[in-house]
Amino acid sequence: MALHVKEYKRVFKHNGQKLSDPNPDMTPEEVMNFYSNQYPELTTSNVHGPKMENDEAVYEFKTTVGTKG
Repeated sequence: MALHVKEYKRVFKHNGQKLSDPNPDMTPEEVMNFYSNQYPELTTSNVHGPKMENDEAVYEFKTTVGTKG
């Protein structure tokens, strides 16, 4: 029996908006840094995920500003 490896498409979300993967060779943190020029609040965010949704690996950028604890 052959083993089949399936690669999932990466999707990044920020404030409910889907962001495309600029480069599959980048780490999720590098992708967040890439988008921080367009979304400055990402400089104080963390990466959460991946969470599998409809054959996609979804990473979510969540800001840490304004949260306690």
